[in-house]
Amino acid sequence: MLNIINKSKDPYFNLALEEYALKNIKGDIVIFWQNENTVVVGRNQNTHEEINHEYVRMNNINVVRRLSGGGAVYHDGGNLNFTFITDATKDNVNNYKKFTEPVVSSLNLMGVMAEFSGRNDIVIDGKKISGNAQYYFGNRLLHHGTLLFDADLAILGKVLNVKTDKIESKGIKSVRSRVTNIYPYLKEKVNIDEFKKKLILNLLMGGAENYILSDKENLIVENLAEEKYRDWNWNFGKSPEFKITKRKRYKGGEVEIRMNVSQGKIDEIKIYGDFLGYRGTEEIERILTGKRFHEKDLVDCIKDLDIEKYFCEIKVEDIMDCIFY
Repeated sequence: MLNIINKSKDPYFNLALEEYALKNIKGDIVIFWQNENTVVVGRNQNTHEEINHEYVRMNNINVVRRLSGGGAVYHDGGNLNFTFITDATKDNVNNYKKFTEPVVSSLNLMGVMAEFSGRNDIVIDGKKISGNAQYYFGNRLLHHGTLLFDADLAILGKVLNVKTDKIESKGIKSVRSRVTNIYPYLKEKVNIDEFKKKLILNLLMGGAENYILSDKENLIVENLAEEKYRDWNWNFGKSPEFKITKRKRYKGGEVEIRMNVSQGKIDEIKIYGDFLGYRGTEEIERILTGKRFHEKDLVDCIKDLDIEKYFCEIKVEDIMDCIFY
């Protein structure tokens, strides 16, 4: 196991580092990292609709899109993030419980009764302290998650536009009531740096080799951050006007499909949502573009795809249900 030492709090650099490590460093890898005040949106989300633009601008909050799916999250100095990179074996892909178990066990050793819950969360007393997501590249898999240690929970409801149907589907009244911090549950009160050291010690049991990026690697990561993760097109993107918008929530999350259809064919299509999946939806969009706007035709186009790669716990029939019904 390689433990990549990363002291940066620049969100653009940190996400670029994840991508660099995924694509260029072999072996099992772990990275612990923090961001300064930042909204991190999922790969398939419409950033324009996920954030409170005025609040983000007035408070100088960074906005960046990550490689993985799932929903938008807010990071501040009270949040700690972890990343695991390993081979994309059948046992690893979409196995969120496997990757969160070491974190849960580590928290349990600190006297925090955390547990895995739902599709991708770690909770304490039913309240979320961690969300997780995955991304697949070649034969490699990236799994990352957040840990709310002592974050400013009041900001969550101000910076994110959380849809009411998501809250209602969980039977919970507000964003703030869905989440909590780890700090109040610690028997021994420590700051986030000490907590990070304890977490690493429990997780790695002294069995990891520290990995420090070379000057050359740092430059490569910084260039990737500049060219991709700081780029407006990656983080917000140009969203054309769509005439048809369909949105439904399924077991695997919300799916929103926007289309332009003319002369019975799909001219443009864009798929948004907070669903999990370790590949982006661009391939699906490309396949459906130009096809006849007819359910059987569209099913025939994608029925042989491994749809789980793009939509975890969402089936082809769910996608058709969202489009046509």
